[in-house]
Amino acid sequence: MKVGIFRGGCLTGPSHSGVELHGFLSYLVKVTLSGGKYSVFGYKGKQVRDNIHSHDVVRAIEEFAANPRLGEVYNLGGGRGNSISMLEAIERIEHMTGRKLDWRYVDEARKGDHICYISNLGKFQGHYPKWKVTRGLETILEEIIASQRGQLTHT
Repeated sequence: MKVGIFRGGCLTGPSHSGVELHGFLSYLVKVTLSGGKYSVFGYKGKQVRDNIHSHDVVRAIEEFAANPRLGEVYNLGGGRGNSISMLEAIERIEHMTGRKLDWRYVDEARKGDHICYISNLGKFQGHYPKWKVTRGLETILEEIIASQRGQLTHT
């Protein structure tokens, strides 16, 4: 069958509705801007995730749909260029928003969590050379910050 399975990294974008245990960049921005408290769970805050913008996810699916392959499985994330640790994300978001995050460290990691995940995009890019990650981490964060600021002014 011409079917593809996509194993997603941290899929995100300006409309992402992150919560404490899912959607870490959008939730981190939301808490920073709203003045709430944030918890970092385990690994001394050094856990790393790669982040991919929803636009790039849709483009990958479009490429696959235009030329589907038989029973393929692909990793789909932001790759090394869009990877960031929890502590780095906190620092960058504080800098970009001009707000200090009130956060605490919880020594116990979340069940099933992993220290580092960075997607290897080589297989998908080899099969679909027209596709690439077009939204970098800075753009992703700028869009999430703008969206969260807009939501806060409408509440």
